[in-house]
Amino acid sequence: MATTDLDPGHPGEPMHPAAPDLVSAQQTRGQNLPPAWGWPARGGGRATNVEPGIMWQATTSQICGLFPFAVAGGAAPRGVPVGRHLHTGEPVGLDPAHWLRTGLVSNTGMWIQGQPGIGKSTIVKRLLTGLVAFGATAVVPGDVKGEYTNLVTHLGGTVWRLGRGLHSLNPLDAGPLRAALQAAVGTERTHLIETIRARRLSLLEALVVIVRRAPVTVTERRMLATALDHTTPDSPGNSPGNSAGDGAEPVIGDILGVLSAPPAAMLAVTASDTEPHYRREARELINTLTLICSGSLRGLFDRPSTVTADLDTPALSLDISALDHDDDDVVAAAMLSAWAWAAGVIDANTGLGRTRTVFRVQDELWRALRVAPGLVELSDRVTRLGRHRGEISAQVTHSLDDLDALPTLEDRAKARGMAGRNAITVLGGMTAADLDRLHTITPLSDAEHAMVRGWAAPPTWVPGQLHPGRGKYLIKSGGRTGLPIHLTLTPDELDLYNTDHAWNRPPARETTR
Repeated sequence: MATTDLDPGHPGEPMHPAAPDLVSAQQTRGQNLPPAWGWPARGGGRATNVEPGIMWQATTSQICGLFPFAVAGGAAPRGVPVGRHLHTGEPVGLDPAHWLRTGLVSNTGMWIQGQPGIGKSTIVKRLLTGLVAFGATAVVPGDVKGEYTNLVTHLGGTVWRLGRGLHSLNPLDAGPLRAALQAAVGTERTHLIETIRARRLSLLEALVVIVRRAPVTVTERRMLATALDHTTPDSPGNSPGNSAGDGAEPVIGDILGVLSAPPAAMLAVTASDTEPHYRREARELINTLTLICSGSLRGLFDRPSTVTADLDTPALSLDISALDHDDDDVVAAAMLSAWAWAAGVIDANTGLGRTRTVFRVQDELWRALRVAPGLVELSDRVTRLGRHRGEISAQVTHSLDDLDALPTLEDRAKARGMAGRNAITVLGGMTAADLDRLHTITPLSDAEHAMVRGWAAPPTWVPGQLHPGRGKYLIKSGGRTGLPIHLTLTPDELDLYNTDHAWNRPPARETTR
């Protein structure tokens, strides 16, 4: 009868010398390794019990030698989740309104720049979706390509399509401010009347500049103001009992009618003692306004608005993609009118005592500014009237090279100032030349410069590979170290945010004959 030596400390378990099969197996593999709990023999390191590990928590300042990231990423956790930090994996939140309240930034403006195809509109749409979920109202004035239409509709918002045979937008319409004016009294009412008048005049001047591609004269400014006051009963010097909301809004044809049949005040503006002399002075302005009503802009801005604003809707969009292939002056006129309308939405939101944040998106903004001299100042005047603490703005462009397309040095300098006033900059992949020019607006370290430049590197020639900078952004604010992030989309977002539908058409259906 065979006998086996047993470990007296572990009855029933063979000792090491009596386990030849185990030893031979280990040696056969060239691994003279013990089992997980040690050899079941005296001196074999056998453990009868293995205690579980204990988890400890401490700050990185206490265990910085053990923690792999000795310096925290400094990511702001509050806000719309826009991705994870590329170096630490921390979730990064972006909410300019919260950053303003906590003292991180001085204003809520964002400048977003990067090469085409890296996803500039993607991060804007993620922000729009998240801010609407937080209770904000999104306003997209002048959506040139119609790329926000599906998202706004999905969020339960309203989309107005502007174009010939579609909706029209009267640049002299008080729009959303009409309801605020009807509810206002005293000095607040006077302030709103002056705000509406100033915006109408600025937009009238902008339309004249666009059509003639030259600035208006001082006399023409006074003529436009006089004609506007004669067509709006709420203007200073006219009947105080009326308001813009009590009757029909003026249209450009009404302005043209006053200029064509001038009252005595109009003759005084032009220092004309006879009507023939006045007509010579007013000829250029009358012909310019006539072109708005009968030229390439006919039917777009010379009739009453069919667009209305519901301040309770989660999102509003003015889709001008039907005009995308028109001349630049048509697109510029539509964009400036839409921007003024959006500024009215913001002012009305505040004038009615609402505390709801408004997120305004201005994409392709240079298409409206490059048409004629002075449009940068006029557009800034139109939109500046609506800048309040309750507004978050996002201005999107491809490159600062767009500045070179502006007509004058003065326009280019003002445009750079407009870009530099934004407290937050979001950068996608771009060339070294673009980064060098951007350095005058947002300082970048050598490492940040190299990283963003690397995102613009040409991708591999292997089909199906994504651009190396797709979904990667650097968030900068002042002189702080930037937050490099990578945005990953959900399946629903991949469809809603897709701007390449023209290149991703579904397969053609088979037809039977």
